[in-house]
Amino acid sequence: MENTYDLIVIGAGPGGYSAAVRGAQLGLRTAIVERENLGGICLNWGCIPTKALLKSAEVYTYLNHAADYALAGVSVPAPDLPAIVQRSRDIAAQMSRGVEFLMKKNKIDVFSATARVLPGHRVEIVPTDGEASRELSAPHILIATGARSRQLPGLPQDGERIIGYRQALTLQQLPETMLVVGSGAIGSELAYFYNALGTKVTVVEYLPRILPLEDAEVSREAERIFRKRGIKSMTGTQVLEARPTAEGTVQVTVQNAKGTQELSADVVLSAAGIQANIEDLGLEQVGIEVSRGKIVVDRFYRTSVPGYYAIGDVVPGPALAHVAAAEAVVAAEAIGGLTPEPVDYGNIPGATYITPQVASVGLTEEKALQEGYTLRVGKFPFTASGKARAAGRAEGFVKVIFDQKTDRLLGAHIIGENATEMIAEAVVARKGGLTAMQLLRAVHPHPTMSEGFYEAVAAAYGEAINL
Repeated sequence: MENTYDLIVIGAGPGGYSAAVRGAQLGLRTAIVERENLGGICLNWGCIPTKALLKSAEVYTYLNHAADYALAGVSVPAPDLPAIVQRSRDIAAQMSRGVEFLMKKNKIDVFSATARVLPGHRVEIVPTDGEASRELSAPHILIATGARSRQLPGLPQDGERIIGYRQALTLQQLPETMLVVGSGAIGSELAYFYNALGTKVTVVEYLPRILPLEDAEVSREAERIFRKRGIKSMTGTQVLEARPTAEGTVQVTVQNAKGTQELSADVVLSAAGIQANIEDLGLEQVGIEVSRGKIVVDRFYRTSVPGYYAIGDVVPGPALAHVAAAEAVVAAEAIGGLTPEPVDYGNIPGATYITPQVASVGLTEEKALQEGYTLRVGKFPFTASGKARAAGRAEGFVKVIFDQKTDRLLGAHIIGENATEMIAEAVVARKGGLTAMQLLRAVHPHPTMSEGFYEAVAAAYGEAINL
């Protein structure tokens, strides 16, 4: 392999490999350095394997409710957790091989190594196979090293009874009880997964409601559905200490408005936030500015030192794979001499794969009011949807928020079947500046879940037919 390139990317997650591919498409001689598996956390330990686990949980739930679909007498085996985990690992490996194919297709050199940046547009790499370190150089160096599970005070992870998300994806024995600390997407999804397979789950959330970044109505509906499924939620609650016991459980001390309480669980999952991987990268030696644990960049992801760039979880902004991929394209195109449109951080969709799914984009109702908008709000419950009824998935709703002055969509919030697929319509509508009337003149197919979006828009303007 060469030592001199036009672009060197450190980290091969969705941000890193996307930047490498786009750079290669623009004619840049490109190398990528990855210390673990191609695809990063998302493909190997996050987005993809969790969805594989959740699909198994969904199918298992369907089997247990076969009688609801007039399929009486269906025999339901006990869940085989090792087999379910192995399926998810196999899918992750397939996806990683897919990234390897993309690297070969685009003639990108791949180095399996750790890396640190050096002054003078150089990168030192230490191969993972034990070979001697070497230096690479390029006029453009892009850092995309991602993030890891945050270690919380009083909650020391031992990888066995107090675990992070990685261990949660590979447990070989189904715990009888689990306490999940944090109710964002990661915590909520894993709480749903283990609950669906039979574990008694309690979710502890420091903020006043679960899924705290979502619209308040969505959070309340999600908590109601969790409660219906047997998942206990303790909001406004802080974990003070967790102590493994000689009996093989974990004793957890929490504090809330009711005072201090003692909880016990077989496994405690820490799922409250992430921490950027910026240690030992050589940032200080190069002089790259860091603030609050993140690399400081401009709208084209240039750091404080010319020729050095950063994207993804190591920079401020939503720590989401699709955000990193979008930033990657902007950075690569800027490096390639184009003038790309910067990422619009006000129009980033979020997705949580519990059942029913949760997805949103734009302002919540509370935030829109705080910003001084006069609103038109429409809401369509899936109990009024023929498709949802036929599918046995009538929980949840679509909620849309419009600016009364301009009739433009400020935010959309969905909890329901296929919510994560439906939200793209709202993203495109906001990106295109479409008005409510333009959305209402777009004919939606029937019967579909997507009609719920149309009906919610109609409800905001007093034109709903099926409400």
